[in-house]
Amino acid sequence: MLRNSGLSENCHDREGCKKDFQLLMLKKDKLIVLKTAWLAIFYMCIPTGYALGYVYGGLVGTYLNWRFAFWVEAILMLPFAVLGFVMKPLNLKGFAPAESKQALISEETDVQEVQDTDALNDSAKPTKEKFSHMFSKMKCTCIDLNQFSRFIKDMKALLVDKVYVVNVLGYCAYNFVLGAYSYWGPKAGYKIYNMSDADLIFGGITIVCGILGTLAGGYVLDLMKSTIPNAFKLLSVTTFFGAIFCFTAFCFQNMYAFLAFFSVGELLVFAIQGPVNYICLHCVNPSLRPLSMAISTVSIHIFGDVPSSPLVGVLQDAINNWRETSLILTSILFPAAGIWFTGIFLHSVDRFNEDSEGQVTEVDRSNATPLLEPRVAETSLIC
Repeated sequence: MLRNSGLSENCHDREGCKKDFQLLMLKKDKLIVLKTAWLAIFYMCIPTGYALGYVYGGLVGTYLNWRFAFWVEAILMLPFAVLGFVMKPLNLKGFAPAESKQALISEETDVQEVQDTDALNDSAKPTKEKFSHMFSKMKCTCIDLNQFSRFIKDMKALLVDKVYVVNVLGYCAYNFVLGAYSYWGPKAGYKIYNMSDADLIFGGITIVCGILGTLAGGYVLDLMKSTIPNAFKLLSVTTFFGAIFCFTAFCFQNMYAFLAFFSVGELLVFAIQGPVNYICLHCVNPSLRPLSMAISTVSIHIFGDVPSSPLVGVLQDAINNWRETSLILTSILFPAAGIWFTGIFLHSVDRFNEDSEGQVTEVDRSNATPLLEPRVAETSLIC
């Protein structure tokens, strides 16, 4: 019994069990010490995808018809769409297991079928009873309103969370710039510096700087100790200095000086992927994590990269100067850094494990034996 829990067989007293428990916690900390780095590795796919899109689009557009690029991409994405329907769902922290949900749904379906059968058998009942039965069925259908009310309640919890709101606002401003860079960057490079292969150059820079910057941001946050205030510090500092380098890059007339400064700027700017998503996951209860990530993703697209490309196009049509347009666009990174800087001073609570206690059933509690209680000695003797 104790052997299965990972404790030593010599755990016959309180002090011995306490030492073994501390060793288990130390092993656990070693396993999760790089949790933000793993998050950064996951979100490294975003800048890598942008960059590969530059290169892929430039090559296919040069040698083949541009529609061919979309057909090939659609075929490559088809297996992932199929896997989304057939893969077994994960058991997320803060949620009941999928099996229990399916059992509950099947029970509700059986009850509904029995009610429908009873309704057919009782067709000869008086009209008053028929209306009462119909009213009860309408009440059953209104249960779905509970899901909607739960969604409204969860949305309210997110919108009143100042840490979450500040984090998403800064992320929207940041994504406003990155979205316009991804669309207009090669065009601006071609017009300002007469780059012959602007797609390949911007793509190569983004691949290298995106991967290195995203990984570095996750590792640095882990080295700083992964906390919400430290994540805000890293976000504000890297975005501020990244904005300085990118802004300075567009001031140079020489293309090689531009590429050098712009590469350093992108390296710093892409370091935010791990910390910004760390905050989204840790500032809310585990049961709200899927919604927090969904609202964050929707927000950065609606208020970030979707409107930025047409707005930058309108600005360029008005001033007809790609250098000035690029400088104005890059300057938006400074407000993004300022928004994240204010998050340092907000009262933040890491709610990463808050719901874990609430997910233990009464049966589990009754069977669980506290590790550091006097009963440990009794258990060890039995073993």
